[in-house]
Amino acid sequence: MITLASKNFPRRFISIFLVIFLTVVLLSTYRGLANPTVVLNLLLTAPDAKPWYSMIQEFEQTHPGIKINLIAGPNATNLIEDLYTSAFILGDSPYDLINMDVVWSAKFAAAGWLLDLNNRLNSIDLGDFSPVDMAAGYYEGKLYRVPVRSDVGVLYYRKDLLDEEGIAPPQTFEQLQKISSSLKQQGKVKWGYLWQGRQYEGLIAMFVEILQGFGGFWVNSDTLEVGLDRPETLQAIAFLQDSIAQGISPPGSTTYMEEDTRRIFQNGDAAFLRSWPYVWPLANADDSSVKNKIGVKPMVGIAQKTGSGCLGGWGLGIARSSKHPEEAWEIIRYITSKEVQKKFILSAGFIPSRISLFTDPEIMEKYPHYPKLLEISKTATSRPIIPQYAQISDILQRYLSAALTNYLPPEKAMRLAANETRQILGKNRV
Repeated sequence: MITLASKNFPRRFISIFLVIFLTVVLLSTYRGLANPTVVLNLLLTAPDAKPWYSMIQEFEQTHPGIKINLIAGPNATNLIEDLYTSAFILGDSPYDLINMDVVWSAKFAAAGWLLDLNNRLNSIDLGDFSPVDMAAGYYEGKLYRVPVRSDVGVLYYRKDLLDEEGIAPPQTFEQLQKISSSLKQQGKVKWGYLWQGRQYEGLIAMFVEILQGFGGFWVNSDTLEVGLDRPETLQAIAFLQDSIAQGISPPGSTTYMEEDTRRIFQNGDAAFLRSWPYVWPLANADDSSVKNKIGVKPMVGIAQKTGSGCLGGWGLGIARSSKHPEEAWEIIRYITSKEVQKKFILSAGFIPSRISLFTDPEIMEKYPHYPKLLEISKTATSRPIIPQYAQISDILQRYLSAALTNYLPPEKAMRLAANETRQILGKNRV
């Protein structure tokens, strides 16, 4: 065996070997410094985080130079918004990817916290994404948010009970009340219609559907006209108050959130439920009293108007302060791709933001109601897409809750809400 100390191994070869060895080490070190692993931070609510782990793991396997640090935050979306806002205001946000609720993008974009993504999506991608979901990501003609998953308010109904009575699902508020009263009087259900009335964002999502159904509006995103003190708004409030007064809705409706109403409906105690698509797999689970007994349709309206669901959903943007925007876009491109979205939808049961996935054979086999959800989502009603959304939502939550709980007369409550909203928007009475 020849060693470096051997007389048969000249010293000059030892020197050459050392030079080569040191060169390789230095080059390897340089490459490691020149191309370090990029770590990008992403904040999500804790319940939303779980289905992301497999997506992130698969991404990192195919993109070894990029890591995603997933931060599981509070369950409440308003607290997540507060964390993002506070980080941006401090001027050195630790977040690279911004996971945004559908109503946040205008506020974040107007504040200059997001990068414009307008030129990054190709025409094929733009054509496959839901137009209403994409529209929520634009502000002043620039795109700041690419939808990851959609959401839309729907009306669940007890298909088995309606079939027994030989009646079709309701199309109007009047039919909803009539069917609810009839089923309740027959003792087939304890309650007719369930809705979310606690003072929180869910109250707003529910109310914009009722308001739309009566032909009213909250704030016009283009003109900033305020419609809260119009007759249609008072009609919408009266409908909700009457549903409690007539015993169609529980007395505690003004304290309910989504899960409160889901449990009542899933126990078989109600004929109708206004909620979100996440309820479907839970209501059809083996331990559900209404498994295989429910249907889904758009929210009802008055006879001359078509009801629609409130648009929800989440999407990704890139923080302007991120030091790695190209890597951040690579992550968005991967997660919103059709193949990855399909896996995400099949595993998590969310609503796709790509139209083609609603009718994908594998997805329909697991979720046969998705084509119906596609119809509902096409006519979804958006909440105002304006930077001041958080302020005007807070105003409406307070005064609407006061009206529904009889703390203030509805006319006075909505007049005050309209005036305060106009002050926020800098608009005089139209």
